[in-house]
Amino acid sequence: MDEEFVDEDGWMGRHRGGDEEQEGPEHIENPQEVLNECLEKFSTSDYIMEPGIFTQLKRYFQAGGTPEQVINLLSHNYTAVAQMTNLIAEWLITAGVKVVDVQAMVENHLKDMILRTFDPKKADTIFTEEGETPAWLTEMIEHHTWRSLIYRLAEEYPDCLMLNFTIKLISDAGFQSEITSISTAAQQIEVFSRVLKTAITKFLTNPDDVQNSILECAKMVCHGQHTYVYSQVLIQVLSQETKGGFNMKRLSQEITKYALQINQNVTPITMALNGSAGYPQACEALTSMLSRNALNPADINVLYRNYSAVDSPPIDLIRNPQFLDLLVDSLFKAGVKINQEHKSKYIYLLAYAASVCETLTKKGGQMKRMINKDELKNTTQAIEKVHAICNINKGSTELIADLQVLYNCIRYPVVGVGVIRWVENTVTEPSYFKLSTDSCPPHLALLDEVATVHSSLHPQILRLLIRLFESKQDELEILVQLEMRKMLLDRMVNLLTRGCVVPVVKYIKQCCQRGDTDISLIRYFVTEVLETITHPYSPEFVQLFLPMVENEEITGSMRGEGDQDPVSEFIGEFIISNI
Repeated sequence: MDEEFVDEDGWMGRHRGGDEEQEGPEHIENPQEVLNECLEKFSTSDYIMEPGIFTQLKRYFQAGGTPEQVINLLSHNYTAVAQMTNLIAEWLITAGVKVVDVQAMVENHLKDMILRTFDPKKADTIFTEEGETPAWLTEMIEHHTWRSLIYRLAEEYPDCLMLNFTIKLISDAGFQSEITSISTAAQQIEVFSRVLKTAITKFLTNPDDVQNSILECAKMVCHGQHTYVYSQVLIQVLSQETKGGFNMKRLSQEITKYALQINQNVTPITMALNGSAGYPQACEALTSMLSRNALNPADINVLYRNYSAVDSPPIDLIRNPQFLDLLVDSLFKAGVKINQEHKSKYIYLLAYAASVCETLTKKGGQMKRMINKDELKNTTQAIEKVHAICNINKGSTELIADLQVLYNCIRYPVVGVGVIRWVENTVTEPSYFKLSTDSCPPHLALLDEVATVHSSLHPQILRLLIRLFESKQDELEILVQLEMRKMLLDRMVNLLTRGCVVPVVKYIKQCCQRGDTDISLIRYFVTEVLETITHPYSPEFVQLFLPMVENEEITGSMRGEGDQDPVSEFIGEFIISNI
């Protein structure tokens, strides 16, 4: 038996390579110490099942250990825990428990044990003893159960080398989409790059779920300063591409917006990436306001002088989401006071950022910026007119006289954004619906017009309608509350007819599944939609809407004896289209 182990040079090589205490060829271990150490390990329960058993047997026999002693120790301390687990599992299956359930039972118990007893230092010795990637680790990451275990451990022990290496193995195996929230990925640029690529691809290829894609990507990018800088530089380069560049620019802005929401000061990084260094005055004024998250007349005056000059700075400098939000709030929130001397400058900067178009052309071998200001004057006038209306607290009756002006100006996208902000600020006042007597208040009717003209603003409108639909209106009588929510559902149906189909239906389906919405409201929505839509229907719409139509509790009272009712017609059209 001694000869069998001595002749296996592979084990000898692995042992020498992994022994941290071995300093060179002259180092010789004390045989008695080796024997004592090995015998102590052999005396533990089920040591014969340990991965390092062969390495320890090698050391034991080289130190002069006897086969009889090691055989007695290993066999005497063999309690067969793993084999007993397999036996009990077989009994459960024989008793009628499903194989999948038994497997999940064993795996979950094992996961809990590992989470309770995991030792990162011992885990790191796996590579010391093995000298290479263990075969069992490669097999382990092929199963989702064990990958999820690695993710949890990696979050808890970010400095464990074994876990960091395993995360890389998981990424190499093509499962990087699972590790978007893992802090360990952010410590390895190769893994993080793959994860970032997956997140960006998801953003570009899922237009119906773009908000969730942006949020997922932003959380990952904002993990740390190094991940933020690396990602934003990469996205900045991609935004220069002709195809898809504007999408990448939007992603960059959304990430910046999320960073500000979680109180991360990313203004210096943003200013460094937007090319503002060549325009120090404008850069200093904008940085000052962004850092304080507040506008001030002195800095606005500096920006106005720069952007009203012949050689104005690049427009991207003031197309900063944070800066534009501050301008919109200052001009469209009722009751906000702006110094009359500077008000025109606020309006000019917002109109400039929203309407001026810049293009690069090559003249005389040099790139030159061409500025198109054709829409600037009209946009400025539209903002001025709507600002004059929004800045005064007007009731529903007074507002009717201004509706025509508002409808004419809403065609400008920046005014549409401002009107949404103004309506939100107005209708979320606690007493608004208590004082309103209209079946559809003029403020909310304006949202219908914005939805008709600007499809890109649909998500903002839907978020506001959902907020109102879920708001507590305890001061109103129950029947009045129901009528108010029906009116809001009408606004959602209008949004649906303008192209915002999947998000609206998905939200109502969630309300139905949660069971916290009056069933009469779900029925009202389904009835309105059935009277509005016609075939052909997209597969995603059918998947969301059909379960509600087939729900007897929702549509039972809507069905007739024949097939002429809307419910039967919809189901019939669906069946025909799938034949």
